[in-house]
Amino acid sequence: MKLLNTNASNTKIKKTQTLGDAIRLASLSMMPHIKICAGSKAAGCFEDCLKSSGRGRFNNVAAARQKKTDYWLQNREGFLLQLRAELSNFDKLCTRQNVTGWVRLNTISDIDWENFDIPQAFPNLNFYDYTKRVNRFQNLPDNYRLILSYSGRRQYAKTVAARPAGVSMAVVFKGDNLPDIWNGERVIDGDKSDLINLDAGCIVGLRAKGKAKTNNNDFVVDPNLITVVSVAA
Repeated sequence: MKLLNTNASNTKIKKTQTLGDAIRLASLSMMPHIKICAGSKAAGCFEDCLKSSGRGRFNNVAAARQKKTDYWLQNREGFLLQLRAELSNFDKLCTRQNVTGWVRLNTISDIDWENFDIPQAFPNLNFYDYTKRVNRFQNLPDNYRLILSYSGRRQYAKTVAARPAGVSMAVVFKGDNLPDIWNGERVIDGDKSDLINLDAGCIVGLRAKGKAKTNNNDFVVDPNLITVVSVAA
């Protein structure tokens, strides 16, 4: 079983890959599990996450993702050894092709890869992810960048309030039309490309997909409503 996808078959990864011939992306898609998606319970996104959208609606894709999650949970040492080997091969491929390598290991998970020395082991590769854990922004290696994911749930308010200055924040909106401004911040179309989102320093607007289209627990935001985040004392 191969862990990394280096052919940009994931819809969002494929869009990002079209930025030009000077980059190549590798991604890891696992089946979401509460043990690899810390913060998802407070954010209210676990049941309505992207596992049900795009290629994730196909049984064979879901089964392959589940195998990877089971592998991680049952044999973490073996998983990490294989991941390092595949990243090493990807690193060499990017060098041969004279392209910049980008890696997204949490396509639909939230594992703190920096604590397993994965990005640190490959300084020539650029790692990026979305996260719901604000503490991950501390002591990140130089080649690993994160975007904070938003939720309007009261249980998640402290995470939103602790968003580091200048960090982009992804917000999932209902409907097809993204607002230009939300809560006083500029909104960009985050569905176009992951890499553009990294440097935005604003709201990265994402359209609700799959089961998230019917979400009603404040994880998905109605762009017509003003959201006020309050933090309980």
